Amino acid sequence: MPALIRWWTQDVTALSPRADPLEVAATGGDLLERWTEPQRRYHSTRHLVEMFWALEDLTDAGELSDTDATLGRVAAWLHDAVYEPSADVGANESASAELAETLLPRVRVDRGSVATVVELVRMTVDHAVRHDSALHRAFHDADLWILAAPEQRFDEYCGQVREEYAAVPDELFRVARSRILRDLVGAEGIYLTEYGRTHWDGQARDNLDRELARLS
Repeated sequence: MPALIRWWTQDVTALSPRADPLEVAATGGDLLERWTEPQRRYHSTRHLVEMFWALEDLTDAGELSDTDATLGRVAAWLHDAVYEPSADVGANESASAELAETLLPRVRVDRGSVATVVELVRMTVDHAVRHDSALHRAFHDADLWILAAPEQRFDEYCGQVREEYAAVPDELFRVARSRILRDLVGAEGIYLTEYGRTHWDGQARDNLDRELARLS
């Protein structure tokens, strides 16, 4: 069994002890197949695992409870489960949220947890975060951890994003990508958890300055 499927099984079983093991394995296999589609360069299983690592760091730092960390990992599986670079803005996230609403009840995840996962998935359209929720803040930061990656990994990520949008002309890509990166910084900074602000923000700003200079 692939490690990712084992992790999916552990998390779903923690949320839903009565889930049918065969259904858990089937849903995990479906998600893994989606995450390994050929059009993905950045939005691949590597991004998924990097989110898991970031959520683990945030849990170890006390930003996230173990229960919320489990919900966060399940939401990470769903948040880019549908991914087509040519889709309209928000379409991938909406389709991924709808998939969560269909898939999670099959493994007997309770309604409240399903609603939380769906809310987290939809949040990734514009990163409009519920600041009163530690889980929302941590999920936001984990999804954007890549901005604070070591220089070599960050530069690789930038190249992977360009490959995903290879059909977009260079000038249009540069303008749109620059706007997106500047918007991610926002008035409150990049990260919303104390751990993210302390440990990730400086590296992220250095990375973004370098990429914005390249794009200009």
